Amino acid sequence: MARWDEILTLPVQNPPTPEFSASDIMWSRVEGWKDSMDRLALIPFSRVNDFVRGESNNKECPTRFHVEARRRRPPTMNCKPKVDGILEYILYWCSFGPDDYRKGGSVRPSRNSSTKRKTPAGRPHTKRGCICHFIVKRLIAEPSVALVIYNHDKHVDKIGKPCHGPMDNMAIGTKAMFAPYISDELRLQIMSLLCVGIPVETIMQRHTEMIEKQGGPSNRDGLLTHRYVRRLERKIRRSVYELDDDDAISINIWVENHQNHIFLYEDFSDKDTFIVGVQTDWQLQQMIQYGNRSLLASDSKFGTNKLKYPVHSLLVFDEQKNAIPVAWIITPNFSHGEAYRWMGALYDRVRTKDPTWQLGGFIIDDPFADVRTIRGNGGMELFEAFLEDFVDCAGFLDYFRALWFPRLGSWITMLRTTPLATTEVASAIESYHHLLKLRLLNEANERVYQRADWLVHKLGTKVHSYYWLDEYSGKDNFSRYWRSEWKSGPNPWQQGLQIPDSDVIVEGNCARVVCQKNKERSHVIVNPGSDLALCDCSWSRKGNICKHAIKSTKVFRQRGLAPPSLALYRYYQALANVVHCPPSDTLISDHAVAVAIFVRTQLDSLLDATNGNSSNRSTSKDPQSVIEPRESDVREGSIENDVCASQSQAECGDEVSDEQNDDLDRFVFKKRKSREASDEEGSPTATQITQPSETESSQATDLQEPLDRQENRAPKKSKSKEASDGGKANARQAKQPSETESRPAIDQQEPLHHRQENPAHKKTKSGEASDGEETMAMQVMEPSETE
Repeated sequence: MARWDEILTLPVQNPPTPEFSASDIMWSRVEGWKDSMDRLALIPFSRVNDFVRGESNNKECPTRFHVEARRRRPPTMNCKPKVDGILEYILYWCSFGPDDYRKGGSVRPSRNSSTKRKTPAGRPHTKRGCICHFIVKRLIAEPSVALVIYNHDKHVDKIGKPCHGPMDNMAIGTKAMFAPYISDELRLQIMSLLCVGIPVETIMQRHTEMIEKQGGPSNRDGLLTHRYVRRLERKIRRSVYELDDDDAISINIWVENHQNHIFLYEDFSDKDTFIVGVQTDWQLQQMIQYGNRSLLASDSKFGTNKLKYPVHSLLVFDEQKNAIPVAWIITPNFSHGEAYRWMGALYDRVRTKDPTWQLGGFIIDDPFADVRTIRGNGGMELFEAFLEDFVDCAGFLDYFRALWFPRLGSWITMLRTTPLATTEVASAIESYHHLLKLRLLNEANERVYQRADWLVHKLGTKVHSYYWLDEYSGKDNFSRYWRSEWKSGPNPWQQGLQIPDSDVIVEGNCARVVCQKNKERSHVIVNPGSDLALCDCSWSRKGNICKHAIKSTKVFRQRGLAPPSLALYRYYQALANVVHCPPSDTLISDHAVAVAIFVRTQLDSLLDATNGNSSNRSTSKDPQSVIEPRESDVREGSIENDVCASQSQAECGDEVSDEQNDDLDRFVFKKRKSREASDEEGSPTATQITQPSETESSQATDLQEPLDRQENRAPKKSKSKEASDGGKANARQAKQPSETESRPAIDQQEPLHHRQENPAHKKTKSGEASDGEETMAMQVMEPSETE
């Protein structure tokens, strides 16, 4: 018992890497069988496969480990479990052993009674008598922990000489120098190309050309054979989704055969509905890479009209802001609001792989899918003008009243309390939705849409292959086989940023954008500069956000002809609340200032590198210089007497309440520095309001004076020289996230028709600080739309 007491007190090691090997673990010596010392460690049982892959990818001696023996205890036991009881025993052996088919080697007697394995233990001609192996035990005392016993970690034969790899002189020039099988990455690449219809001959030709450019094979992947690719192609061609006539039985068989691709499965029961969560290893890697401290988006409305079980997709965004599916949840349409059933299982799966993984934000598209609110309290008057515009479209009004009226109350409540996604995020999700429709719903026989086994099979094979190829750098080599399902080119957001400003023409309340393919044509955008802009192009007519609307909105905001986005507006409201409610703890306050200064310094460095001015400015600045505004910002957006100018109030005909004036007054604060204290007035402050330059952000109409007013106004600057009795000078800086990270919600007092036009807002002057109050300096930086 002393041995097990010592084993159970060992720490469970979980390296924060996708794969890890024996060199990444601290091993312990514990007394074992026959007075020998076992070299062992504890790792999570869910990460045993990561350890096996890490050991196989050993650079000094690449190999592959196979399961030589396995024993499982039955689920039900009549006897009382012991402390040292084992639920599962697995023996992993190097594929170059244990038999030795070399001349003079020893071979174990044949086992004719043994059953055929699904994964063969290496080819006979590759057996070279390697004794490297390790044992994995799953204990009854800790089912979630695996005990790894690794006594023979050297790739040598029985006499202690290297038997394969670069250290074996007899293996030089043979396949024994490399691993016995191709890498998982190359196999996934070949499977993806075969699934989308690339011929075997083309795959081998491109692979051979690549190896010749490298100067010959340098690893096992360079020895890919035509026979192996043909065998994979035959396996894909013979695979079927209908494993049983009964759909429920068929999906059970599929789940059992693809355990590595399933993170949650629950069948129909008296209390819960059917649900399947699909996530491949590649999707898990993408979720860890792009979802850590970033955004995770939900697309829960795909296939509601055609599929028996709609597909709920979870998305992350890569460097180009393209959406990548990292998980698919399949469940009946009426149970879409039960996110608690799969959210915990998915989070545990990711955290098991990377304990440091954290989610930065979650974007939803249907906050109350399972709650059909009859009609929300208030807010319905916002849609009266909208319905009047479509009074002649009886069919659309019937659809709107039947589908959206029951949800408006929930939507209004949610949008008042949660942030709003930006146009960049919405554009990426729309592109994903369009591609998924092309790749999934293209079957000639539509009866298969009613089967769950067909859905999981196609998502895990063909659809998954398309999204893997989207991120594959060598996909251009197969451009002759591209079809509509292949993704080519940037998304509409990136396309809109590539349109030059000179191609945008302002015509009254509309805008005209020159077509980039045919310069003689142009597209008309109605309500430009708004989040509800509409274009006459084919992509916008389908209800999507097109590149022309994105570009016109960007130009209008740069020229001060349109208010900022709703997301940005809500962000400033939240920021103003933080400014006026500072933390009471001075330690938290000082830490926030330090973090803000550091982030501002890094952001300035990034902007300078992007604009090509990195040589003119230092990446590390003094904190005081960080708070100073740029001269271009002061010239462009400084406003006198703390009043933010706006368009004429008579043009809009709307009145802004005092509460809105207070919000907008807080919204425009950029910097405040204390002036020299006088004996009579205490510590008055001078407020300076700056707008970011055109290269950094869009300019809002309701936050900026007309240009003809600004030319005659000079910016105000004042620095603190002396502090009054009892007064303090504190510097605060706030960093505004990029548009993909800031997602503020619609303000409840801003009507829909008020947003579609160019509204006029009023600002009130900021009051002077009273005697003894703290004087704070505040600067708010707005990043560019491309960030």
